[in-house]
Amino acid sequence: MQIRPASPDDWPLIWPFLRAIVATGETYTWPRDVDEERARAMWLVPPPGRTVVAVDRDGTVLGSAKLVPNQFGPGDHVANASFMVDPAAGGRGVGRALGEHVLRLARAEGYRAMQFNAVVATNTRAVALWRSLGFEVVGRVPEAFRHPTEDYVDLLVMHRRL
Repeated sequence: MQIRPASPDDWPLIWPFLRAIVATGETYTWPRDVDEERARAMWLVPPPGRTVVAVDRDGTVLGSAKLVPNQFGPGDHVANASFMVDPAAGGRGVGRALGEHVLRLARAEGYRAMQFNAVVATNTRAVALWRSLGFEVVGRVPEAFRHPTEDYVDLLVMHRRL
């Protein structure tokens, strides 16, 4: 697996799994019916943000991540990131590889910490992955996420210093 900067040519390979993940309504705070144009603008971020893709040997996009400042101005030294892994590539270490890559990238770009503002508490695989990469839960927003099958569930704020 190789992780490289995403290009506009990667979007048609990202969009199908991004759309499917968002449509389930289980892990992202995006509108479940987000249209392609809006999703593209939200995912392929302009500088200082960065979007990367994880690809296998034949060029298949297995997953993607975006790195952006968590806040503007005096808060722009803390990074934020989002990750999407094609469900067909699940269990192959794509999420971990993207997470490790983005942490290195954030460190190299001078960020002092990374914060996730809205990790769905029922997304136990993601919570376990982020904990294994050194993140701690620093906040819990009760019933802040309307899950399609679990009713209202908590959103976690996770953080780690770089």
